[in-house]
Formats: sequence, structure tokens, C-alpha cells
Amino acid sequence: MAAMRFLPFTDLRSITARDVWRDAGSALGVTFLAVPQGIAYAIIAGLPPVMGLYAAAVPVIVGSLLRSSRHVITGPTNALSLLVGAAVLSHAGIDPMVIGVTLAVMVGLFQVAAGALRLGAVVDYISKPVVLGYITGAALLIVLGQLTSATRTSVAPGHRLVQTWKWIETLPDASTGAVLLALATAIAILGLRAISKKIPAALLALALATAASLAFDFAAMGFRTVRDLAPVPASLPPLTLPDWQVAPELMAAAVACTVMSLVESSSVARAISARTGQTVDPSVEFTGQGIANLVSGLFGGYPTSGSLARSALNAGAPSRLSGVISGVMLLVMLLTMGPVLDATPIAALAGLLFVIAFDIVDLTVIRRLSRTSWPDAAAFAATFAGTLILSLDTAIYLGVGISIMLFLRRARLLVVHELGVDPQGHVREIDSEDDDGIWRRCAHVRMLHLEGRLFFGVEGELQTALDEVLADHTVRVLLLRLKRTQGMDATIAAVLRNAALRLQADNRYLLLAGVRSDTLPLLERAGVTETVGAENLFASERKWFGSMNAAMQRALVLSAEQHDEDCPLLLLTDAARP
Repeated sequence: MAAMRFLPFTDLRSITARDVWRDAGSALGVTFLAVPQGIAYAIIAGLPPVMGLYAAAVPVIVGSLLRSSRHVITGPTNALSLLVGAAVLSHAGIDPMVIGVTLAVMVGLFQVAAGALRLGAVVDYISKPVVLGYITGAALLIVLGQLTSATRTSVAPGHRLVQTWKWIETLPDASTGAVLLALATAIAILGLRAISKKIPAALLALALATAASLAFDFAAMGFRTVRDLAPVPASLPPLTLPDWQVAPELMAAAVACTVMSLVESSSVARAISARTGQTVDPSVEFTGQGIANLVSGLFGGYPTSGSLARSALNAGAPSRLSGVISGVMLLVMLLTMGPVLDATPIAALAGLLFVIAFDIVDLTVIRRLSRTSWPDAAAFAATFAGTLILSLDTAIYLGVGISIMLFLRRARLLVVHELGVDPQGHVREIDSEDDDGIWRRCAHVRMLHLEGRLFFGVEGELQTALDEVLADHTVRVLLLRLKRTQGMDATIAAVLRNAALRLQADNRYLLLAGVRSDTLPLLERAGVTETVGAENLFASERKWFGSMNAAMQRALVLSAEQHDEDCPLLLLTDAARP
């Protein structure tokens, strides 16, 4: 039965004829968007436009059948296309088609392995600010990369920011017609959207530009068309094989593409499932996405991911058959519309890409992020800057590194609160702003409440907190409440034992309250129980604050032996509450 989860397409046995018609309607909208996006994304990747259509055809069929989410549409995406484009630029001596195909197969193999090893939770450690920083940087790079296409100018290869500066110098030579066509396409897409979200705005705008190109022979007028990049053959995707000789050179790019594809796919699947209520299995998502990438490489495509825009269009489909139908529709279009697609003006595609870049920049989320958490804001800014300055695969590694550092920073966070008591025996954290002095500490008993994971990473924080108390020789009893801690390891046990020994050397005491049942054996093995004394160790109880009350009563006895007669703990009752 466990293996059946990797065959999610078995749910197609329950669909009805009405579901098929509804799936076909969703598939039509997805296909209308896939055609212009497939061509545009392939241009971003520095690949022949037809490879974007190949990557949007057969892979969506396979992905729809094998992903746990029945709504996610597999295919080329903007962020992933930029990564592939960076690999194409940095390996100028290798055929771009070979790079695209080889990368797709390598990414597919890595993703299938990740799914088989159940590494689905790994992407949770890539923080959202890092992904947002990369996506925002990618949007700006898309705009910068299309400036020459929108103005019919050219600059020498080099760093993107240097190219942009050189592009400014070419503006006197810009083609007014190309600029107007790019702007007209962008305005047409936005205008059609304003009329109705159901209109396939991108497809209609490009269709108008292509019709005008055919009617007025734009090629003869000096406009560049898709045919100038690489003709779109009127045929099905060819069977292709990766070139394993170049695989070692592409390893860094393949790993970066794998990470970005998995993060993007998982994010899309979760976003769509939040709307549809469908449960997503990360490991099945990884495996399904991986097999889709293998197929993409074997059928002339390049690395794919989950498309948010096309998946959102597909969210109303009753079954995963909609993605299959969309792939079949795209294959039919490839067989019949190659010569028409060849006439699509490059300037019009640049206008479409400007709109795509505008769509993926979420200024609302960026503003909210900048106001809520400075570490997250810093992670966003660093990844965004890295995307513009560094190579894109390096920017991905930078983002992953920042995510790991943020995770470690939060994972190692140990919260230490000092507890005080009021005249009625109620216990809570001591408030530094308590001007009335109602909540106060006992003169000779110090109570610390710990929260967090007690592992080697918090050794320094815990030792600092303990040293501050141990340095105060008026303290006769140190009571640590461990109720809200987890995962104590040998390093922390040694810290507690050493603290107990230091206190004993001055005839003072360490008490441990709220000790979890899974921690007791560790304390025994580490010698903490013997050093502290079993009578000074209080296991966690079901009764609210029961263990802490017993420990405080013990602290009262020990401090009274040291003439601590005025300690407010004398007023404690069983009704004391934090």
C-alpha cells in the first residue's frame, strides 16, 4: 500500500464524463497561457523558443499523472529559466540545446533520488524571504535582459549590470518601431486583463502582434522574429539524449536548478492546496517532478518546475486529467502551428516578459517583510543583491546558506526568564517595569524558567545565564524549571553537573523542576542525578505547576537552613499559578 502513494493517477478511476468536459475547459485556458510563456521563458534561458514548448508539453502530462497535487501544472518557469540561461552563458562553447537537455535529465535524477529518500521536508528549511529575494532579483534580471530586444539594439556579452550600462549608450540607435511594439504588447495584455481575468490576454496580444507581422511582413521591415532565433518545426518533440561528457561542468548549475525547482514546486503545490483543500505529499511531489524533468530532457525540453500562474488557472479542474489534456493540446499545436509561431516578433515577446516580471514582484509582501523582522529583511536583501551581482547558481547557494544560518540562529535560541513571587504566592516572570515591587525575587533563592531545545548549540547561552547567578553569592539555591525544554543532550547535562559542583563547593544547591520523563535517563547516565541529589530533582507532573511547587518548597527548606527567614516563598500554596 505504501507504494501506491507514488501512483496518484489511480484516482482517475472515479472521474465522470462531466468531469472530463470541465477538465478540458481548464486545459484550454492553461494551454493558451503555456504557448506564450513557453516561448518567452525559453528566450530567457537562452534556448531555441521551441524548447520552451517542448518543456511545456510532455512534462505536464507526466507531472499531472505522477504528482500528488492534481492541480499543479509542470513546465518552464521564469526563475528556473534564468538559472538555465546563466548556465548557457557561462558555457559558451557548448551547444545550448545540449545544456538544456542534459540539465533536465540531471535535475530529474536528483529529484527522483530526493523523493525516494523522503527528503521532502528539506525545502522547509529554505526560508520564504530568501525565495522572495531570488524571485524579485530574477524579475529585475528579466527586465534588464529584454531591454535590447525591446529596442532592437545589441551589446557585447558580459555581466548583466555592465551590459545594462552599455545598453544605455546604445539608446540613440534604438528602433522606435520595436519600442512601440513592446509597449503596445504590454499595454494590450494589461488592458485585456482589466476587462476580464478570464481572457487569455497574453495569447491574444501575441496573436495580434504575429498577425500584424504576417500581414505587413515585419521581417522585411527589420523586425526580429522567432525565426531569427531558431525556427519552430511543425513536428512532435524529438527523442533526445543527454551528453554525459559535459555533465561534470554542469554539476553546480544542476544542483542549483534542483533546489530552485523543488522549492518553487513545493511552494506552488502548497499555495494551490490551501485553496482546494487537497493534501500534498512532499516526497511524491519530488518524485513526480523528477520524472517530469527526466521526460523533459528526453523529449527536447529543459528543466521544469511547478508554474504558479498556470496552476492557478487549473485550480478549478475536478481531476488531474486537465493537465494531461493540456499537454495533448500543446502537442497538436506543435504539429500544426510552427510556421505561424516563427513570425512572432521578438519585441512583442519582450513586452510580454516585462509584464511577467511586473507580476512576480510582490511589493506588498516586501513592505510587510521589511517592517516585521530584521533578520528576514536582511535575508531578502542579501539574496536580492546576490542575484544581481553574483552568478545565479551562486546566488542560490548564498540563499541556501542564509536560510541555514537563520534556521540555526532560531534553533539555538534559548529563552531564559527569571521568576518572581507576589505576597499571595503567585509566580510569574519578573517584570523590569514593575515599579510597585509587587513581583520580586527571593533574597536567597533564584528561579529561572528555561524554554527551547537544550542541545550543544545553546551551551554558551545557558552557561552565561548560569554564570550570572553563580557569581551572586547571596544566592543559596538555584532552581531551574525545565518543563518547556526539549532534546537535552550530553553537552547540556555536563553544564548542569558542573553548575551543581560549583554550587556544592560553596555549600549551595541546584534544584531541577519539571524534568521530562525522556530526560531522566540521560541525567542518570551523565551523573547529574547523583551530583544534584535525587531529592533535588523533581519530575514533570500532570498537575498544573505541581513539580515547580514541590521544588519551591524544597528550596524554602534549604534556604531557611541558611537563615533566609523573610523569603516570600513562605506564602506559597497549592493554588499558586504562573
